[in-house]
Amino acid sequence: MHDLDTRVGAARALIFDCDGTLLRTPELYAAGWQMAFRTVGQEMDPDWYHHRAGMSEHVLLDEFEAEFDVRLDRAAVVRAMRQAVLAQIEEVQEIVDVAAVARAHAGQKPMAVASGGPKAIVVPSLEAAGLLPLFDCVVTIEDVAHAKPAPDLFLEAAARLKTPAGTCLVFEDSRQGLEAAGRAGMDVIDVNALIAPRLIS
Repeated sequence: MHDLDTRVGAARALIFDCDGTLLRTPELYAAGWQMAFRTVGQEMDPDWYHHRAGMSEHVLLDEFEAEFDVRLDRAAVVRAMRQAVLAQIEEVQEIVDVAAVARAHAGQKPMAVASGGPKAIVVPSLEAAGLLPLFDCVVTIEDVAHAKPAPDLFLEAAARLKTPAGTCLVFEDSRQGLEAAGRAGMDVIDVNALIAPRLIS
């Protein structure tokens, strides 16, 4: 915890991933994707999704089509997934240890959310959890050219916060997000290490 406090204190701005970092959404997304794939006659094992949690929609669909040698009605799948997730959005819960960091520094340091998810889900999920007012801006996949592990989302967040990338601290949970933060030249905390002891119980 001392290391966390030191790194947060040294940062000029804080940038948080959303799904799996601030919010417990992977199960919600897994169920939504499973339902969506069924609408086009495909089955998706939830474990297949969990190995790819945090991927932007088009990246996940690229992997599904390539792995199973199918061509999907992507618009229909995405539409069904978003509808399924939004129907359950009020059930979303924060990840306490990470949300506590955001609450403790709201108004003290510039803070942003940088998510590879769509704005249509990211903003309502933050609203449902009561976290949206903490942040100066929310950057989503529609705002950049490339998904994580490209650094675009984090660099865009730093630009909107008017803070040099090298002075930002990122909170992330996914492999591609951790890589993206590194490629952006930012210090990054793997929240899996931060929250794991509490999740075990």
